[in-house]
Amino acid sequence: MHKNAADIRCDNDLALYNKLKENRDVKRVNEQIARHEAEGPSGIRRNLLSTSVRLTKGMSPEIAKMADECIEMLGVELPLELYVYSSPQFNAACFKPEDERLYVMFSSSLLEGFTSQELKFVMGHELGHHVYDHHAVPVGYLLRGKQRPDPELALELFAWSRYAEISADRAGAHCAQDMDAVARSLFKLSSGLTSKVVEFSLDDFVAQVDDMQTVDQEPGQGAPQSDWFSTHPFSPLRVKALKLFERSELYGGKGSKDDLEIGVQSVLSLMEPSYLEARTDTAEAMRRLLFAGLIAVADAADGISAEELEIFGKFFGKYAFSDKLDIEKIKQTVARRAAEVKNKASQTQGMQVLHDMCIMAQADGGVRASERVVLEEVAKVLGVPSSFICQVVDADKDLD
Repeated sequence: MHKNAADIRCDNDLALYNKLKENRDVKRVNEQIARHEAEGPSGIRRNLLSTSVRLTKGMSPEIAKMADECIEMLGVELPLELYVYSSPQFNAACFKPEDERLYVMFSSSLLEGFTSQELKFVMGHELGHHVYDHHAVPVGYLLRGKQRPDPELALELFAWSRYAEISADRAGAHCAQDMDAVARSLFKLSSGLTSKVVEFSLDDFVAQVDDMQTVDQEPGQGAPQSDWFSTHPFSPLRVKALKLFERSELYGGKGSKDDLEIGVQSVLSLMEPSYLEARTDTAEAMRRLLFAGLIAVADAADGISAEELEIFGKFFGKYAFSDKLDIEKIKQTVARRAAEVKNKASQTQGMQVLHDMCIMAQADGGVRASERVVLEEVAKVLGVPSSFICQVVDADKDLD
């Protein structure tokens, strides 16, 4: 099992984090924060000391031991101070370091209502935000400041924040080493229940994710717009993402990291606009590659069949394909469009397009050699291992 926190970080968290840090508006706000901090401490510690109780080792040895174990597992280097404040709401927070100290705060109800292993997950989750430097993208300042971000940046900030929560959840699960306790933690945080009035069922809780998907869901349907503007994934989605993590090689399972990240993206896509609909440069590049890629795969062996036309229509609409299309010319653009996706999108997003192209290749019951050549060429440009194609094909996944 990996012990380095960097190894278990969610790929989409890291990719969006790196992109956002270079954004002009993010840099501007960070510069403003830096100028303010240069004038003196922001008063985080002073405020915590005056409004909450510091949990010393003498006062709470079990929690201190828990913190020490998480610190070692995640490689936290700064001195840590723990605080508790009075509140009936389950809550915890990790603050941006100040004066070379790190601060984590818990609500009183959370400390009293969670078991040791459940608390360890929460502790690891909050420390994960620090370890992954999530404070370097000041979402709150950007979204609530006087100068609001443009819509594209806002959507990226919300999407990144959700993937950042996935990374922090993995850090918490890595610390707890008890996936049942992790699921119970998220159930308690979501429901506010700790008593035995309601018997927790992991299967029923995760089944809520399936109920979020309509029976006749088609590619490109996307999520309700209100979901796009949520900074946290819904708790059942987080549990489902953690179950994927548990089955992966990162936690000691057999699943590959590539499969894990594709699975997580699929789960969180329930809260995101589909790349077939999103109005961003990245989504446009992905659509352009998918359009040309589907045609190239479909035409690779004996022309485009009726089954392949049906799949093409599911992605782009019933009348998207026309006899007037210059198929040969479109096929010649595949490599260029793949390179554009490579430059604008994360590897996981590129893998999603390749995954959808594999669906086309399976339209007639199997992947022919000529179709695999097209897939291999796209994978090479995207920098995706060719083994990913085999994994998708062998999984025999249906279009969803």
